[in-house]
Amino acid sequence: MVKTSLLDNMIGVGDMVLLEPLSEDSFIENLRKRFDHSEIYTYIGSVVISLNPYRSLPIFTPDKVEEYRNRNFYELSPHIYALADEAYRSLRDQDKDQCILITGESGAGKTEASKLVMSYVAAVCGKGQEVNKVKEQLLQSNPVLEAFGNAKTVRNDNSSRFGKYMDIEFDFKGDPLGGVISNYLLEKSRVVKQPRGERNFHIFYQLLSGASDDTLKKLKLHRDFSKYNYLSLDSAVVNGLDDAANFRTVRNAMQIVGFMEDEVQSVLELVAAVLKLGNIEFKPESRCNGTDESRIKDKNDLKEMCELLGIEQSVLERAFSYRTVEAKMEKVSTTLNVAQAYYARDALAKNLYSRLFTWLVTRINESIKAQAKTRHKVMGVLDIYGFEIFEDNSFEQFIINYCNEKLQQIFIELTLREEQEEYIREGIEWTNIEYFNNAIICDLIENNKNGILAMLDEECLRPGTVTDETFLDKLNTVCAEHQHFESRLSKNSKFLTDHSLPHSCFRIQHYAGKVLYRTEGFVDKNNDLLYRDLSQAMYKANHCLIKQLFPEGNPAKVNLKRPPTAGFQFKASVGTLMRNLQTKNPNYIRCIKPNDKKAPHIFTESLVCHQVRYLGLMENVRVRRAGYAFRQTYEPCLERYKMLCKRTWPHWRGPAREGVEVLMTDLQVSAEEFAYGRSKIFIRNPRTLFFLEERRRQCLQDLATLIQKIYRGWKCRSQFLLLKQSQIIVAAWYRRYAQQKKYQKIKSATTVVQSYTRGWQARKLLRELKYQKRCEEAVTTIAAYWHGTQARRELRQLKEEARNKHAVSVIWAGWQGTKVRREYRKYFRANAGKKIYDFTIQRIMQKYFLGLKNTMPSMSPIDNKWPARPYLFLDGVHTELRRIFHLWRCKKYRSQFTEERKAVYEEKLEASEIFKDKKALYPSSVSQPFKGDYLEISKNPKYLKLNSAVDEKVLLADVVNKINRANGKGTARIFLLTKKSVVLADQKTGQVKASVPLPDLSSVSVSTQSDGFFALKLKEGSASAVKGDFLLSSEHLIEIITKLHRTGATAPDREQLNIDISDEFLVQFKQDKVCVKFIQGAPKNGNSVSCKRKNNRLLEVSVPTTA
Repeated sequence: MVKTSLLDNMIGVGDMVLLEPLSEDSFIENLRKRFDHSEIYTYIGSVVISLNPYRSLPIFTPDKVEEYRNRNFYELSPHIYALADEAYRSLRDQDKDQCILITGESGAGKTEASKLVMSYVAAVCGKGQEVNKVKEQLLQSNPVLEAFGNAKTVRNDNSSRFGKYMDIEFDFKGDPLGGVISNYLLEKSRVVKQPRGERNFHIFYQLLSGASDDTLKKLKLHRDFSKYNYLSLDSAVVNGLDDAANFRTVRNAMQIVGFMEDEVQSVLELVAAVLKLGNIEFKPESRCNGTDESRIKDKNDLKEMCELLGIEQSVLERAFSYRTVEAKMEKVSTTLNVAQAYYARDALAKNLYSRLFTWLVTRINESIKAQAKTRHKVMGVLDIYGFEIFEDNSFEQFIINYCNEKLQQIFIELTLREEQEEYIREGIEWTNIEYFNNAIICDLIENNKNGILAMLDEECLRPGTVTDETFLDKLNTVCAEHQHFESRLSKNSKFLTDHSLPHSCFRIQHYAGKVLYRTEGFVDKNNDLLYRDLSQAMYKANHCLIKQLFPEGNPAKVNLKRPPTAGFQFKASVGTLMRNLQTKNPNYIRCIKPNDKKAPHIFTESLVCHQVRYLGLMENVRVRRAGYAFRQTYEPCLERYKMLCKRTWPHWRGPAREGVEVLMTDLQVSAEEFAYGRSKIFIRNPRTLFFLEERRRQCLQDLATLIQKIYRGWKCRSQFLLLKQSQIIVAAWYRRYAQQKKYQKIKSATTVVQSYTRGWQARKLLRELKYQKRCEEAVTTIAAYWHGTQARRELRQLKEEARNKHAVSVIWAGWQGTKVRREYRKYFRANAGKKIYDFTIQRIMQKYFLGLKNTMPSMSPIDNKWPARPYLFLDGVHTELRRIFHLWRCKKYRSQFTEERKAVYEEKLEASEIFKDKKALYPSSVSQPFKGDYLEISKNPKYLKLNSAVDEKVLLADVVNKINRANGKGTARIFLLTKKSVVLADQKTGQVKASVPLPDLSSVSVSTQSDGFFALKLKEGSASAVKGDFLLSSEHLIEIITKLHRTGATAPDREQLNIDISDEFLVQFKQDKVCVKFIQGAPKNGNSVSCKRKNNRLLEVSVPTTA
């Protein structure tokens, strides 16, 4: 059903002004009821209440934008688009400057509300290349400001930590020309310290997560958040927040807004410098005069920061250690202790980031400001903190609540003024409305003489010792009589022993309730003091942006006047904002957070009640209802309720006002309950409106019954006429069908008669044709039989002649055979069988040897092929021939060897006898030739000195790793083997480190696994055993051990070297014996063998498991 009014299909009450009865409980219950049905918007007159749903709702689509476009405010369900459309049309059509004030506590959805307003205005205003560019720049300014001004808090993952006011400027057609942004009170203390569970500003995490490795290298940063003291770690990663993607969005937004690439780089360098500042730490150092001064612990971060900003390191280091105080012609330099140095560091970080943020706002304003000089229409959007009441309220909450007091004051004033202007415009008598005027609270805070801010400034500027306690004493003296101020010593306090009011606190009765403020930090935060030495050090930087941010550091423009305090600056900004708002038509959006869990579908009544109170919503409803609760122009009113009177239903031909007067007279509504304006009717009590709605609902039911009755009658008549028409059509079709059936029967009978006649004629003709065919076939058959008889007779004659000829041939052959046998018997003897046998055997052997010759295998000694034996009786001969052939083949193969090659094969054979089936490394060494001299020591000039130091011929030269027992790590050594000794030398210098005669070697120990570790064990008492055994590692272990064993075996005067193969053996290191244990482990570090020292008596070698 299409809605035509706010009152149609209403869940709860869409406008709180119509709530009956009006109480805080009914107010909150109405909000809860609407929230449970996903109705997050509710009106208070023209004010929009917005509840944060903490989920996506299908009510912000382009279709919704079109639905609310150019529609009356009360025409559709409450929505933020309705308020945005009303403000935009008033600006475009009535030439009224507008402002949209968005308030609420952190997490209530203020930032999203401002985005929705701006996106709606961007969607409904004009199109065009230049207009689209302006709209895109205005919208893309949000991601930049959010990155630098928003942070994750316990209440909100994207909390604005600054107040923002944007003036969007339009031309006479309503197309955007540009804008101006103002920022208020950035929470710069968050830069140096964040509460538990909260983060620093988004940009720090986005930079470290999303910047490229090259960018981070230029900025001298690392991705690890834990390396920076200013970044809290407990909430560094936020669910649903992609810092890397957001960084790319920010970079793109800065490009669209108009930032140059060098400007973006400068901004990132300043952000990196803030992170580096947080890592600078100080240590105390006593001077000779007894005073303490501070020194920087590690200057690496200071050095990198100075390189980023182009500052001399010594200048900034001195600024952190000394403070210069100038008074007219005097300069006094004092040292800073550690606490003061940390204060100076944090003050510099806060000022650097705060001024960078202000510069960003200024730079964005330069890009988005309107270029045309003509007068512009203006729509302002204010997104600022709501009223804050925490467990621990400090200076920030004090000035935020002061700003909200001013906003409440202007809200009441503008609301009453709007009401009064509408009454006067409509010609209705205005009656004064009783309401709470919070001007007395604003005066308590901002009075130039006795206001709290003035006394705070006076306390900060006076000479002598100034503390938070002296400030509180001053408040107790000056504000003691004020009815909205309380402290332990003020006369307005009911109980001096009230434990809910500590000594270091004071309490103010705000319009939203009492707030307890802790004075600790008020003076320091108001001073916001940055030492002049640091300002001057920053001004000396070669960085293009730093000089702009610290103009007071210019030595040529030294100003001894104390800079304005934070409270003074904020008061001036608020004053400017209030004057700006008073020149515009206000529109209000009150944002409410339904729960603290940031979860959908949860409505916490106590939390909502708290926000309703400090937003002053009940006061707002009472002000709106003080006069006439509901008003509506005559045309929509008459259109909605005309069915309640017979004279106005269904059409009223006269003026709409007269029709409404007739309607109200006919309904007998009391004259005190309504009043007639020039264009609207005003209804005093919601009960009257609900009476009209109830009468309209009953009337609609009656009208619906009448419509149903008429519709049912029309439907029945239509059904009857349809049945009648159907009966005529059915009868006509049936008659046609009957005639068609009769015709079909006659036609079928005729066809049957014709078919029988044609069939008889066809059968007669067929009989004649068959008889003729049988006669022809009989003649053919007789002829065939005759020809067959003749052919068979001739065949028999031919066969008879052939048999006679064959018989003659057989008889002749038999006779010839008999003659031959008779002649052969003369020569045949008794040994004829043996001769035949020998002849047969001879032929078989001949055939066997010829076959063997043709199938002979290759001459390779490793070729195991041999032809198959053809006869069983040749089995022994076949095996013996195979053996003889193999021996002959091996002899021929050996005859080709040189003496060197014979020696290599003898070594390979000896290696097989030592390691085969004992060491897992052996199979991989079989195919590798034993080269011996892997270093070419005689040819390489690098080892010329080493070669001359060795007298004998070098049998093996290779690089091995000497294992250190202390840590299990290897040191590269050159391993030389001669006939008399083993030499270990330094790989780089070639200097001989150890020379062991072969007789001093007792044994060599290796493992059974695939590693290259081996231990050279020396005989006890020998000269070489002083330093202990050698634990070495080599890639050619099999060759080294084989040559060692072979060299010992060939010497006549030496014992044979023992080879011990075991996964656990002892090695003598000087005076201690260490166990070397080999274990199998998972592959690590590229499948390499690793050696680790487990304790003083154990070295553990981890060998990767082979597949």
